[in-house]
Amino acid sequence: MKKLLSLFLMLMAFGVAVSGVRSVKVKTLAAPAESLSAVSEAAYLTDFNSGTVIYAKNETERLPIASMCKIMTLLLTFESIDSGSLSLDDTVTVSAEAAGMGGSQIFLDANKPYEVRELVKGIVVASANDASYALAEQISGSEELFVAEMNAKCKELGMNDTHFSNCTGLPKAQQYSCAKDVSKMFSELLTHKDYFTFSRIWMDEIHHDGGRVTEISNTNKLIRFYEGCDGGKTGYTSEAGHCLAASAQRKGMRLVSVVIKAPDGKTRFNDVSTMFNYGFANYENKLILDCEKPLEIPVTVTGGKQDSVLGVPAESYYLFSARNEKIALNIDFTPDEKVKAPVEKGQRIGSLTVEKDGILVKEIPVLAYETVEKQTYFDIVKNIIDNWKLF
Repeated sequence: MKKLLSLFLMLMAFGVAVSGVRSVKVKTLAAPAESLSAVSEAAYLTDFNSGTVIYAKNETERLPIASMCKIMTLLLTFESIDSGSLSLDDTVTVSAEAAGMGGSQIFLDANKPYEVRELVKGIVVASANDASYALAEQISGSEELFVAEMNAKCKELGMNDTHFSNCTGLPKAQQYSCAKDVSKMFSELLTHKDYFTFSRIWMDEIHHDGGRVTEISNTNKLIRFYEGCDGGKTGYTSEAGHCLAASAQRKGMRLVSVVIKAPDGKTRFNDVSTMFNYGFANYENKLILDCEKPLEIPVTVTGGKQDSVLGVPAESYYLFSARNEKIALNIDFTPDEKVKAPVEKGQRIGSLTVEKDGILVKEIPVLAYETVEKQTYFDIVKNIIDNWKLF
């Protein structure tokens, strides 16, 4: 049986009238996206939560991306931390090869121990090649094996126009990506909350054995000079030009912007800032279904200690749209047939379908909000006695 989900309480906060098919007033595009014109060779602007592409220029053109390849190095590092195979508190003994890396670095001492958190900070803030190489060796045993994992992750994320040859971004044959793929891997990195502990740092220090200190400052100047910017990765080589992937959040909407091969550092920051300004001025992203809040319609449970259970969406759903745009949004909830106890918390009990302007745009499983235990013999007897007392 299909039921129309009542979202009255949720949508009232947005000033949305609810009755059958909802007309959701979300504010209108002030100017067409074509009015944007990035100077950089390639550019890409997306909404983080919905994945909607707002602006694209040469987004699949294969180009060198310099140190932006460290986004993948960081992604694999945080995945290792999440899996428990690595900890921010672990110490890494830096090899002579890592300490001898050229380019941007934090001047690590060979054969000396450093905490993983210091190496991560060095990569995020200062784009340190020596720290990248040290973590690659720690995680995979060698840079070669680590790069193989980087390319495997590319396939997993659908980064079809990317190939890595090292973990640092230093010039090397067969190392390239595109603005669209950089956006994909950077968006994936942004799902790791520990990343923001480091990405918001403007200035800091790296401490070495013996008391030596390396002062570092964030290569992403937008951290300090653009309101809401809380993460990013720069890159530069003479071949790649000036590159930047950055993210900014305002009023609950997070945007991701990428530029490749800007002619100079000022232009890359201007291009990204201009795209951010355009996105925040002309679009908004509203939370319609919250994966942490139960739906209002109970699902019947047979044979349980309680006769129903509430469900929660398996994932949140955001409505991304131009300001003042009128959208017909219809959300239907279909409970699974014959939900029987015991029901475990997180077990699928139904599904949601979201239609936007009459087109199906999303299907979301609905999960049990709590556990429902199976009725025992004594529960059945007690229910019979309780019901008998009513007569």
